[in-house]
Amino acid sequence: MAYYALFYEAVDDFIARRGAFRDEHLRQAREAHARGELVLAGALADPANGALLVFQGESPAAAEAFARQDPYVRNGLITSWKVRPWTVVVGNEPRAPYVEKRAAESA
Repeated sequence: MAYYALFYEAVDDFIARRGAFRDEHLRQAREAHARGELVLAGALADPANGALLVFQGESPAAAEAFARQDPYVRNGLITSWKVRPWTVVVGNEPRAPYVEKRAAESA
């Protein structure tokens, strides 16, 4: 499966305005993660003027649908968004969780 990066550009006062929509946004993100579509997501910091969400799938459709339904987008907190295919060359190999790896090293 391919990876897709969803980039958000936010309004200048995003942190101050997001409160009313944050619970719905996080619910949507958690549901996408539970379905296996959303891999990683988070706000960009210093300045807090955007976000990066990484999706995995056969097409960019899940990422695009997420953006269209996101309350941050629908309510004008995100000024623009775009989805780009992302060619991952390191880090997409299956690996043991960190906890198991440390336990094996200390044995």
